Amino acid sequence: MTVAEDPRPRPESGAPEAAAGALTGRDADEILDVVDERDRVVGQATRGEVYARKLRHRSVFVLVRDAEGRVFVHRRTPTKMIFPSRYDMFVGGVVGTGESYPQAALREAEEELGVTGLPRPTELFTYLYDDPGLGSWWSAVYEVRCTLPVHPQVEEVAWHAFLDEEELERRLTTWEWTPDGLATYRRLCALRASDREKTGGTGGTGAGGDAR
Repeated sequence: MTVAEDPRPRPESGAPEAAAGALTGRDADEILDVVDERDRVVGQATRGEVYARKLRHRSVFVLVRDAEGRVFVHRRTPTKMIFPSRYDMFVGGVVGTGESYPQAALREAEEELGVTGLPRPTELFTYLYDDPGLGSWWSAVYEVRCTLPVHPQVEEVAWHAFLDEEELERRLTTWEWTPDGLATYRRLCALRASDREKTGGTGGTGAGGDAR
């Protein structure tokens, strides 16, 4: 399969692209729920404060497939608050205060893809991700099929393409990925491999139960 290459020059090894972006602007003032180690709400704080103080919060990750089953992959814009200019195989983001995981998953998917009318994303699993530099966040992982033409949000997406899984696997070692996205994708692949082993290789694409 031939994929349109990202036109951005490849960063030199060790480039500090994983550093958080500036905690300024409207997004920094967004109110988020702060949760405990069991995902129970214990307070609220602004997004900027959550990142600055490494408070535990909630996020959603949505794996988007097109009509042919290919995965939507994109490069984040350099103005993102965390992991600017990194690649990601998920769309998604933080869950707002009072918002449910399913609501956030659908909202984030439609916003980032620039579409309306997506089916409700299917929940795959949830787990607590921990980042040494940024803290931890409960991560609810979903999948959705998008057969509509996408018009990715320019504030979020600098480049995008739909990749089949073989091509995506080849890119995992040559592109700079978001650490949480890569960890989540590896966990998803491991869960699906385990499902296939349990069903003798005839299992579907479901990822199994909740990983809390």
